[in-house]
Amino acid sequence: MTDVSAGVLHTLFHSDQGGHEQVVLCQDRASGLKAVIAIHSTALGPALGGTRFYPYATEEEAVADALNLARGMSYKNAMAGLDHGGGKAVIIGDPDTVKTEELLLAYGRFVASLGGRYVTACDVGTYVADMDVVARECRWTTGRSPENGGAGDSSVLTSFGVYQGMRASAQHLWGSPSLAGRKIGIAGVGKVGHHLVEHLRAEGAEVVVTDVREEAVGRILAAHPTGVTAVADTATLIRAEGLDIYAPCALGGALNDDTVPALTAKVVCGAANNQLAHPGVEKDLADRGILYAPDYVVNAGGVIQVADELHGFDFERCKAKAARIYDTTLAIFARAKSDGIPPAAAADRIAEQRMHEAAAARRAR
Repeated sequence: MTDVSAGVLHTLFHSDQGGHEQVVLCQDRASGLKAVIAIHSTALGPALGGTRFYPYATEEEAVADALNLARGMSYKNAMAGLDHGGGKAVIIGDPDTVKTEELLLAYGRFVASLGGRYVTACDVGTYVADMDVVARECRWTTGRSPENGGAGDSSVLTSFGVYQGMRASAQHLWGSPSLAGRKIGIAGVGKVGHHLVEHLRAEGAEVVVTDVREEAVGRILAAHPTGVTAVADTATLIRAEGLDIYAPCALGGALNDDTVPALTAKVVCGAANNQLAHPGVEKDLADRGILYAPDYVVNAGGVIQVADELHGFDFERCKAKAARIYDTTLAIFARAKSDGIPPAAAADRIAEQRMHEAAAARRAR
């Protein structure tokens, strides 16, 4: 056994990061499918989480990622108030070269074989059109197109939830939820980021953006000739003078040993997943007096949307649920203050309490 695979097994069975209920290794030689489905918890209900399609360097790396992502979904779903546990799937390979209809159908059959313990959706490398294919073999598929009974693109409600998190952060820190006149920096103006700009400009915030794709920035500036400016890169953005809120909306690990000391913003609230590069970063933020709105709390609008598909999608019902991210974020800040801990730790405690109580109730039945 290699050191990496031994590390994965230790994570699964022995570490605080483990505790997963089930991990399924999937292979279909005819289509070339190699996938991992990880179910962290079904205490609150069927595990729900997206399918990531990525060219992992090794199979062990793919398993480790699935474990980490599934665990994160348990916490996200618990804090979103959903009756769902956490799960995640990863398909190994470059989606631009190996993704085929046959492969997606094979994947759908594996998800279906779990009998509803895991409900899948889109993630990095998979899209609405892919979920439409998967759904042909698996009824436990969300994130489908409206033409196929789904809700379509979830970025609208994801950005709305982040906006509510920003409003809660402003209320906690400055005594008012208004973002009018605040200077807000957004790193990454793709599907979620560009909707976030719309919310902020509608309220009268000053927005500074950056993105590795020049065309994405160009679209934002063309749509907003006033009130929005662009900077060359994230390193410049986080050092911008007078920045009130920093919103990482691109890759994970945005908050690390290099970026946290350079931040000028008093609040971090963004859509990117896994923003904290490693344990301890949340304390570094707190020590600098920077208020951190936990990413998996404020970016939960998307999972709220896909979960609603299982009950017959209703946008207004979903938007009302996503609006509660404001109250949830305020509750996290209050718990952090009362317990003397960073908001990220407070969010974890609240999520763990909900999962523990649900599991205890199930055992008592």
